[in-house]
Amino acid sequence: MPSFGHESGPNRPVTFVGAGVSLSVLLALFSLLPLAQGCAPSPEYDLVIRGGTLYDGSGSPGVVGDLAISGDTVVALGDLGGAKGRQEIDAGGMAVSPGFVNLMSWATETMIEDGRAMSDILQGVTLEVMGEGDSMGPIPDSLKEWARSQQGDIQYEIEWTTLGEYLEFLEARGVSPNVASFVGATTPRVAVLGFADRDPTPQELERMLDLVREAMEEGALGVASALIYTPGSFAKTPELIALARVAGEYGGIYISHLRSEGNQLLEAFEEFLTIAREVGVAAEIYHLKAAGEENWPKIDELIRRVEEARAQGLRITADMYTYTAGATGLDAAMPPWSQEGGPEAWYTRLRDPQLRARIGREMMTRSDEWENLMLAAGGPEDVLLVGFKQDSLKYLTGKTLAEVSEMRGTPPEVTAMDLVALDESRVGTVYFMMSEENVRKQIALPWMSFCSDAGAPATEGIFLQSNPHPRAYGSFARLLGKYVREEGVVPLEEAVRRLTSFPAENLGIRRRGRLAPGYFGDVVVFDPATITDNATFQQPHQYATGVAHVFVNGVQVVRDGAHTGAKPGRVVRGPGWTGWGR
Repeated sequence: MPSFGHESGPNRPVTFVGAGVSLSVLLALFSLLPLAQGCAPSPEYDLVIRGGTLYDGSGSPGVVGDLAISGDTVVALGDLGGAKGRQEIDAGGMAVSPGFVNLMSWATETMIEDGRAMSDILQGVTLEVMGEGDSMGPIPDSLKEWARSQQGDIQYEIEWTTLGEYLEFLEARGVSPNVASFVGATTPRVAVLGFADRDPTPQELERMLDLVREAMEEGALGVASALIYTPGSFAKTPELIALARVAGEYGGIYISHLRSEGNQLLEAFEEFLTIAREVGVAAEIYHLKAAGEENWPKIDELIRRVEEARAQGLRITADMYTYTAGATGLDAAMPPWSQEGGPEAWYTRLRDPQLRARIGREMMTRSDEWENLMLAAGGPEDVLLVGFKQDSLKYLTGKTLAEVSEMRGTPPEVTAMDLVALDESRVGTVYFMMSEENVRKQIALPWMSFCSDAGAPATEGIFLQSNPHPRAYGSFARLLGKYVREEGVVPLEEAVRRLTSFPAENLGIRRRGRLAPGYFGDVVVFDPATITDNATFQQPHQYATGVAHVFVNGVQVVRDGAHTGAKPGRVVRGPGWTGWGR
């Protein structure tokens, strides 16, 4: 029997799905209920979705049947016969599944601007999980003015201090999907140490651990590191072990953007594995990849090591997006020492002739000491510039670094330094650096879930001032269209499992990720024959198609492929939450 977890729904009798019972058996049992009840009046539900193929999230094949929701909760499924719904939807020929989990979302700011989360909700995402490396809290008052100065197109007041307060701010403001977050390992480090490249003292480390404890008690899912970006890259393994240990004490997990996804991929995985073993905590690899053509063959050895660790009893999992290009900033093409001290110190170094010369040399020199994504991509022609802060530079959006280098008459490394210094931002950048063969290989892995690694923008307003990676609009639809329907990499029921129950269970989230009585009414109705991602690198602001209806906590958010305007999303909290009664 599933536990009710950390979210309370209306008090009503529900029938629970037993562990290990298949959907087909349950449907058969439910179909006998009318005979057992004799002439009892037909029940009435708030919503009945009729005649769809139900994929319950377990990985079992789909079974045609009905689904009933009352309030925010699934209460029945099977052949509901004469039961009536105040609202009824004919889902004949459609798939009906639990809402999808975006395991790594950067909708932290886009949902402040537009709580509808359009690009994700129209793909069936009903839970945004945030916090890679940097989370939106804790942020002390002393850093709020600085953080405000770093904002780009989306401007907002920072009305919170803790991570829990940020999540509650989103819920109060109104969001369509549910929201959850890790506490970023970099966030308490900056709060205590600033941007310095040094180890914390024992006293400073204890202050960092206190901030993690606070976040875990507010419902953080665990601790998340991002180890190629400064100042997160300054953290050594013992520091990360200490942070992960606190997360584990509250039932949370450790999740990491590895210290290298390229030249030192296998060494970075060993550090990750050391942390998981030392702490005895479940651990996940963010957006697994082998970056750079010379590193593509390493994926087989990495997969072997993961499966060996899993066979030994370690709970190691991973997630990915369904593209061969990554996206971050030009900071990922410059040496970490140049960024010590924070963004302003970085911009100052980029304006110093002597330091520029050194930075430029290192940018163009292969090294195993730091992760250089420009070289991993193969060169400036495979580096696409997609996001600028200054209006005077936005005309360069959509051009490659090679093209801008030619326009400006300066070498690529000089052009990159100039753009960062002029824009006073990291400059949003797409790097083409992965193998299509590896993407398919990873999708086939049973321990892989999925993410966008992007915001949740809309095809209107302020979002059009920058170009996101198309994964912001298509990562989940691309899985179901290209890799499930067209290429058959995994069957639909397995893809649904890894979009729903698998990530929910890995994160310790209860009552979500399944179609089962007693679970929250997060439901997606989509057409497996037509679901398609439409966004491209040249024209990324295009919604996916094929999702007909989406419900979040029993409330319809998408009807016939269009947003209803509803914002019923809630904060979803991790197992360490201590807020009962609040």
